[in-house]
Amino acid sequence: MQSIESNALEPTRSELSAMSFGQKIQRLLPVYGLVILTALLILLFSILLPQTFPTMLNLRSIISDKTIIAILSLAAMIPMAAGRIDLTIGYGIVLWHVLAISLQTMFGLPWPVAVLIVILLGAFTGFLNGLLVEIAKIDSFIATLGTGTVLYAIALWHTGGRQVVGMLPQGFYALNGTMVFGLPITGIYVLVLAFVMWIVLEYLPIGRYIYAIGANPKAAALNGIPVRRFVIGAFVTSGTLAAVAGVLLASKLRIGQASVGLEYLLPALVGAFLGSTTIKPGRVNVWGTMIGVIILAVGIAGIQQFGGSFYVEPLFNGVTLLVAIGIAGYAQRRRSHAGRMAPVHKPQLSAAPAEK
Repeated sequence: MQSIESNALEPTRSELSAMSFGQKIQRLLPVYGLVILTALLILLFSILLPQTFPTMLNLRSIISDKTIIAILSLAAMIPMAAGRIDLTIGYGIVLWHVLAISLQTMFGLPWPVAVLIVILLGAFTGFLNGLLVEIAKIDSFIATLGTGTVLYAIALWHTGGRQVVGMLPQGFYALNGTMVFGLPITGIYVLVLAFVMWIVLEYLPIGRYIYAIGANPKAAALNGIPVRRFVIGAFVTSGTLAAVAGVLLASKLRIGQASVGLEYLLPALVGAFLGSTTIKPGRVNVWGTMIGVIILAVGIAGIQQFGGSFYVEPLFNGVTLLVAIGIAGYAQRRRSHAGRMAPVHKPQLSAAPAEK
């Protein structure tokens, strides 16, 4: 079942060529408005906080703190592109980061084997979500909420409410702790992942199929696209990326606890929803998602450096999510209204009398 609709609202070249300069600015502003706002926020905080904000230390802190959210946002946007939603990413990361540590400390597995097992379990969970949505025909919101709750319960049972601690190998710590050019290596992970996803979604047939399914699954099926296979594949990819995020979180925290992880769900969804309001408004896209995560990171970092209280981050995330959904809905309604108001040119049919 389809939970959300994916329709691109970015202007075409032919549309822009028929507009005046002012009309082009008005048409392009919703497309790149979030990018401009991000740049303005960076400039504003750099001017107001010159000693702390425009520094390498702050950049390292932002990359280190928001890498997990960025990966989860990219994971969430894949089912969204197919018109579905995956809430398992926020619940699953609780279990995945605990398992990544307990498989090494409690069962003595080498860290590469533990990481591989966690990633395979993440992919399998995504496969189960795909079956529930496409075979059992359960709405993706309900199906993934149920699956995620089960994963969270397993994490609580496995830990018994206690922390999972122990000595871990340096190779496992290096997954998150390595620095490249003075910046955390996790930033490189995100850039590579985003670039690969951009290529796949924008330039390969699989990406066009997924977007077609998100826009109209019935039409996609009538055109020969195997909807069920691609939707299940989208959930498998999302589950795999969520497991990767769990491994990186375990490498960062170096302990496992079931009380950590759920706080990543809302920011990840906010980043993905914000991504559908920029670059290609009305359709989730990779670079829009990256902009969404960046504006969240910049806004929260700036406000906290001004002395914002502990509740600022969830408040900022919640308000931004409501604004993002509102903007996306408004843009969709405007485009639909414009489509209805556009003149329709009907061909003139004429028939000459038949000769006798």
